[in-house]
Amino acid sequence: MISGGNATVFVSNMDASVHFYTEVLGLKLTNRFGNHWATVEAGAGLTIGLHPASPNYPAPGTKGSIMLGLDLDEPIEQVVSKLVKHGVRMKGEIVNDKPGRFAHFEDPDGNEIYIWEATHNGVGDTEPIYASAR
Repeated sequence: MISGGNATVFVSNMDASVHFYTEVLGLKLTNRFGNHWATVEAGAGLTIGLHPASPNYPAPGTKGSIMLGLDLDEPIEQVVSKLVKHGVRMKGEIVNDKPGRFAHFEDPDGNEIYIWEATHNGVGDTEPIYASAR
């Protein structure tokens, strides 16, 4: 069901943050979708997702400004169905976006978690990397 994941950090300046994580810390930039989203590999299977500040999330550097993302190895509808059967309340519908399909929920303490079904190759184009059963 879950094949990997990342920690999301909300940032005040995407260019400055990408520079910090790649040039200062020496991590590898793996995806960048303009000022909407970027990911860097931190080693040992950890991916850090960088997202710009938004009124929908806590301000950068404040409690709650980090989110957990989980990569899926099966279609998102199947995973959502399993989570709902365990009493998880989803936040909204499955969202189709350029890098894939997303669904959101919270852990028991209110920390946001999203699940992601990759449907594109992550370099800004729209070529599917696989087609899931829909």
